Amino acid sequence: MSFLDAIMGRRHPPMFGLDISSSSAKLVELGQTGAGEYVLERFASEPFQKGWITDGQIEKFDEVAEAVRRVIDKSGTKTKNVVMAMPQSAVITKKIMLPAGLREEEMELQVESEANQYIPFSLDEVSLDFCVIGPSATSAGDVEVLIAASRKDRVQDRQALAEAAGLKPAVLDVESHASRLAMSRVVAGLPNEGRDALVALFEIGADTTSLKVLRDDELLYDRDQAFGGSQLTQLISRQYGFSFEEAEAKKLSGDLPEDYEGAILVPFVDSLSQEIGRALQYFFTSTPHHKVHYVMMAGGTATLPGLKDRVTDLTGFASMVVNPFDGMQFGASIRESRVRRESPSYLTACGLAMRRFAQ
Repeated sequence: MSFLDAIMGRRHPPMFGLDISSSSAKLVELGQTGAGEYVLERFASEPFQKGWITDGQIEKFDEVAEAVRRVIDKSGTKTKNVVMAMPQSAVITKKIMLPAGLREEEMELQVESEANQYIPFSLDEVSLDFCVIGPSATSAGDVEVLIAASRKDRVQDRQALAEAAGLKPAVLDVESHASRLAMSRVVAGLPNEGRDALVALFEIGADTTSLKVLRDDELLYDRDQAFGGSQLTQLISRQYGFSFEEAEAKKLSGDLPEDYEGAILVPFVDSLSQEIGRALQYFFTSTPHHKVHYVMMAGGTATLPGLKDRVTDLTGFASMVVNPFDGMQFGASIRESRVRRESPSYLTACGLAMRRFAQ
């Protein structure tokens, strides 16, 4: 299995996307109509207990594998081919220039030679792949090539997890590439199809929030910060004496005491909005840019009541919650109310599912 198989533009048989984060497994299966429109066939999630996955490392393999089996059963999929992803922190990427017209064998030798300069491990210890992005904009006669490498043990962990759940790993991608692919549909739905718009995407995870600033198909800025939805869970746990798992379940179900909104939720939304505002200011001070056209938020925490409006008030920029399924048709098993409620947390899983149709 090539490490960046999907990015290299190969078409694949039916397969679904499986996003493994620190807090849950999320599954998305897509189809297409004869006109090429996406159809959301299935989606499902299964929570992990705290500590099962830490910094992208699977710490409790058997428990995670069992949770993956549960999410497959819950979704009802009969497909066995799966697209998974490595966390960005486990992947080294580098763009290089190579002469156009090289044969594949020649390009592989050149890539390995270049990779030796950028990868702090022996090539025997890594899974290495590359793809040709296109002609160089600055060097006539050259092409721009993306190299990606990850330690073999990290890649093998993902493969073994899929196989333990009875799946066949078909593609192993990078989380950030998958979320950007899903975002390409979202941006295309903006006025003027989002051309030349600066889009600040905040992916609010359990422990980490990443800010990516996108313009057209270009990633201008990428930075992680240590804040996320688990902080709200911890506040609930301390305030009401729940275990972390109980607090998370009650947060998701809304089964919380009457004073929750005033005592916990509103202050947390304000704090999170300020963190988002500070992250944007850091972007402005470290780049030539001084504004963005849109602030978009993904992840389960993005749907917190009042967050979108508070971010708009604090930053002055139009804010919205990402729905990666917007504009898709729905299969017979899909409940639209659940899509509206949960869709922001499926951005990466949706991008992984879209790899099936990548050209």
